[in-house]
Amino acid sequence: MVKRNPISYDYPSGMEPNRKVRKQGLEHFIKFVRELPSPSPQAMFQALHEHGYRGQDHARRALCLMAYRHVKRVKRIYVDGVDRADLPRKSNFLCVGPTGSGKTFLVETLFGKILKLPTALVDITTYSETGYVGQDPSTILTRLLHTADENPMLASIGIVCLDEFDKIASGQNNAIFAGAGTTKDVTGMGVQRELLKMLESSEVVVPLDLTHSSYADHVVMSTADIAFIAAGAFSGFQQIAHRRAMRDQIGFGRDQEASGADPDTIAVDFSAEQVENIANFQAYGFLPELVARFTRVVPFRSLDAGTLKDILRSDVVLRMTKEFKLEGFELVIEEAVLDHIVDDSIKREIGARGLASTLTRHLEDVAFGAFGVEQGGVVRVALKDGDIAVDVG
Repeated sequence: MVKRNPISYDYPSGMEPNRKVRKQGLEHFIKFVRELPSPSPQAMFQALHEHGYRGQDHARRALCLMAYRHVKRVKRIYVDGVDRADLPRKSNFLCVGPTGSGKTFLVETLFGKILKLPTALVDITTYSETGYVGQDPSTILTRLLHTADENPMLASIGIVCLDEFDKIASGQNNAIFAGAGTTKDVTGMGVQRELLKMLESSEVVVPLDLTHSSYADHVVMSTADIAFIAAGAFSGFQQIAHRRAMRDQIGFGRDQEASGADPDTIAVDFSAEQVENIANFQAYGFLPELVARFTRVVPFRSLDAGTLKDILRSDVVLRMTKEFKLEGFELVIEEAVLDHIVDDSIKREIGARGLASTLTRHLEDVAFGAFGVEQGGVVRVALKDGDIAVDVG
């Protein structure tokens, strides 16, 4: 079997795209870029609120500014004809914070719903180094290509969100052996090496389908204008940062109590100093050169009770109320129930993710017995003796 040659692909500024791409996609691409919305960072911040995003003001401002710069940069290159070399390089962001703090939701809402850019959310834990069992890292761009309706030009200005990024750290493996660092590592380190060139401006051979076959159709894409946003909870990162900070101190008080770090805590807050120190990421298990590929490391805080309650009321309760109304029922939830659910979410350290699951669990029996069977009524959710109780009347 003869291996197929890749389809050559490049940009209208500088290098000429081939005839097929130029004829079928160039005009559509330029029109798409020209019509891309480019609201101000302040307008994006407000739009996020209107889409139900709550909290994380600092992180939200940072991502809104990054999004504004990304769109403006793309427009200046492809619409205004500005030389890419005269513009700042594309930005890659690393979002660090506890689970349920809104990292991936922010990326999906801002880039996918507000700016309507091709946005691919990728679980990085399913990938392994090229040649091993698991998805090839090059297929990360295949997913982006699929979100761009198979148009490589549209994909070339898109966004890739690398979710669960902390799970490819290899710091948990402390084995030292002869030749370490020179052999292939099928854990996270191999994937990290594969990501190095992708996050930089480079040419990548991208399969058109999610396949392991090297004979499949593929396209050569540049990542010069693709923004990568990695997100992860980084459990245990704060303890590593504390230990490194105290290692240089002289005297007593180096124990856990002195550092103020509970190793069993999940919903921790990271300081700017901790996440801006690349050595902390190296100790955690990341290649320092990979972390250096990120223009900015943005810490996310665990959501407070007020923000969680706002999310619960404006999103979860609203959606469930509408669903019950469509089934002919009025859903009434007492305020004490909302406080109880928020307290439970904070206690379990699951953030906003746990809000819907807690309420859904208590309404399942009612929904199972009433939906599609009974005709109307009032479903009242109250707090009785410290537990959530549901009555149908």
